[in-house]
Order: sequence, then C-alpha cells, then structure tokens
Amino acid sequence: MNYHPMSNNLDILNYLGLIKRARRLVTGESALKAIQSKEAKFVIIAENASDNTKKKFSDKCKYYQVDYQIWGHSDELSHAIGSHNRMVIAVVDKGFASKLKEKLGG
Repeated sequence: MNYHPMSNNLDILNYLGLIKRARRLVTGESALKAIQSKEAKFVIIAENASDNTKKKFSDKCKYYQVDYQIWGHSDELSHAIGSHNRMVIAVVDKGFASKLKEKLGG
C-alpha cells in the first residue's frame, strides 16, 4: 500500500466535513465550553493559531482530560467545515472522535 501524505490530509479534511454535516463538532468559544463541560471528545488546534490560543486550549484540554492535537492550517480546517477563520475544532461525538484520532495517527 502506497502512503500519500496529501491524500491522507484530504481524507482527514473530508472527514471533518462529514462530522460538521452530522452536527457533531463545535468551534471557537463553543469549543471552549464543550471542553469545560467534558462534552468535547477530541480537539484540533490549527498549527497557525497564535501561541496564546494554542496555550489556552491545550491547557484547558489537559486540565479537563480531553485529547487534542495541533494539526493543519486554519484555512484548510475552516474550508473543510464550511466556515472562516477557525483555529479550534472540538468533536463532540465519541465515535467520530475515535476515528479522527485514528486517521491522525493517534
């Protein structure tokens, strides 16, 4: 089996779009609330988010024991879910979160 990193990224972005259509992800301040309420099962923080945003969300995820990964560019993530300027995405469904972590290699 050939490994193509770009096709894997596209697969992940398409999967994020599916999760969005299923209404099982939230972004921005709603993501923060989902982390604090432990509704979030997995969080993606954009690689190009500010250091402050990365720290704020990674600290919250650690404190509330929510898995997270810093991955992708905000433009890609935003486009995948049909939004603009999204730095943080929280998946609020255990099954989707598990499959997404698997796709991300975790």
